[in-house]
Amino acid sequence: MILIHKATIINEGISFTGSVLIEKDLISEVYHNEEVPEHILNKAKIVDANGLWLLPGVIDDQVHFREPGLTHKGDIASESRAAIAGGVTSFMEMPNTNPQTTTIDLLDQKFELGAEKSFANYSFYLGATNDNIAELKKADPKLIPGIKVFMGSSTGNMLVDDKKVLQAIFAEVDMLIAVHCEKEEIIRANVARYRAEFGDDVPIQYHPLIRSTEACYRSSAEAVELADKYQTRLHILHLSTEKEISLFDIKPLCEKKITGEVCVHHLWFSDEDYSRYGARIKWNPAVKTRQDRGALMQGLLKGKLDVIATDHAPHLLEEKQGGALKAASGGPLVQHSLQMMLELAHKGKITKEQVVNKMCHAPAKMFNIHKRGFIRKGYFADLVLVNPGKPYTISQDNILYKCKWSPLEGETMSATIEKTFLNGKIAFENGIVNDVRGEALQFDR
Repeated sequence: MILIHKATIINEGISFTGSVLIEKDLISEVYHNEEVPEHILNKAKIVDANGLWLLPGVIDDQVHFREPGLTHKGDIASESRAAIAGGVTSFMEMPNTNPQTTTIDLLDQKFELGAEKSFANYSFYLGATNDNIAELKKADPKLIPGIKVFMGSSTGNMLVDDKKVLQAIFAEVDMLIAVHCEKEEIIRANVARYRAEFGDDVPIQYHPLIRSTEACYRSSAEAVELADKYQTRLHILHLSTEKEISLFDIKPLCEKKITGEVCVHHLWFSDEDYSRYGARIKWNPAVKTRQDRGALMQGLLKGKLDVIATDHAPHLLEEKQGGALKAASGGPLVQHSLQMMLELAHKGKITKEQVVNKMCHAPAKMFNIHKRGFIRKGYFADLVLVNPGKPYTISQDNILYKCKWSPLEGETMSATIEKTFLNGKIAFENGIVNDVRGEALQFDR
């Protein structure tokens, strides 16, 4: 029995002083401003949280942990350890590994890896190709978050560019479809244009012009059109442009058939930062303009866009060398995403209550995750204690990613992650990740 005592609890749109009692893996009581009974104080292990914020554990709906096959960049153990240190207690991992997770057998193997190695709660998407719709239909919606469809370039054969297959996936697969939207024809034309001007060494600042606003918008619009036609449950990942926001409605999340995700790097960086960071901030879709960045934040605040994630995708630093055509796309962020968003809250861009909503509550509701994402009696005790007054400087000494770098190196955040609780156990404290294993997420569908 653990009592997190006298914290500032941030949950379901409000902040209040209270205490949370944990018994085994569940929250057994939430005390709102009232005194904790004496027998509880005498019996429980007390964690003094005076002056600290208590949040639900973050749920990241899009990560690439690189296992199997790409484990020189990262693996389930290393990246889930980094996640726990950052207050991310649950993740959903993408299928573009080696081999790609495009069959039920390979999906089962991923779950076995998760059970053996993951320091956080886990689940895995099944990936679509031009020829595996029969496998997609076999997937159990109670066990996986959804089907991942690349409507823009990907590794291997995961670009779904056969129009008839794409229509069939949207029409026949009765599950959430999560899409990467960039129009491949537009990207190829832009590559040809800039290669004609610069050769193979296109400067990095042209990356958002190659993977342009129009490439993103045209693909996202196509996905929305298909979802409207077939009444598909559609989730568009890592939106990066102001123009795409027009595709989404303002309505309660429970009423939405089409939802949108924003990643922390698109809220943090802009194209003005390429001169400083180079390919370290090269992602697909690309980091775009300051205006796009501001519009994405406003889309979140107004309720057009729904969740914040990372698209955590580590590469070795040597793989990040080169310009717009040569450097690998993607970067590591899962250890620092909560701190990044709390820093934006500290700067007045968003409130801490809205951060919790978009990183904890909304993913839980959107994916119908069983008893996670909230500080509620009877829910799993996935919790994070944050010290809002303790600065934290990101450096190679405290980075836990296997690739051992971050685009945020040298940045000082105003808040520090003090403790992470996973299924009622202390999984992280005093800068150390404890040997606690996560569980497979369950989906109430």
